[in-house]
Amino acid sequence: MSETSLSIGELARRAGVAASALRYWEGQGLLPSPARVSGRRMYPEETVAKVGLILLLRDAGFSLADQKALLASRAGDMDEWRRLARRKQAELDAQIARAQAARDAIEHGLRCSHPDFRDCPNARSLVEARLAGLPLHEAHRH
Repeated sequence: MSETSLSIGELARRAGVAASALRYWEGQGLLPSPARVSGRRMYPEETVAKVGLILLLRDAGFSLADQKALLASRAGDMDEWRRLARRKQAELDAQIARAQAARDAIEHGLRCSHPDFRDCPNARSLVEARLAGLPLHEAHRH
């Protein structure tokens, strides 16, 4: 092995992850199986950057399947990336809308002049909308 090979422990330290995560990602096909020297996994130096990309994709909310597809796609082939990124962006927009509606409802509850929030016409309206099957982010608009 070259001087730039890293043991699983060294890679884990450099990437700030647990060695078990590296083994898991290897088992899931996110990381290629490394060469073994005397039974020990030895990763090439560039694996640090690949782990960083896995972490970035995970933090952005991409599923393991999406991460695998993105990592397996050919360099320079941006069609798959764009398709998955647009889908993830739409998911995030929906999450943001739900979170904003929840925040707005809580903020209204904090500002509401009614001694009991259950007496608030706005709260009652939201409860009725929820019971009618509308999610909070839609009920809050009514």
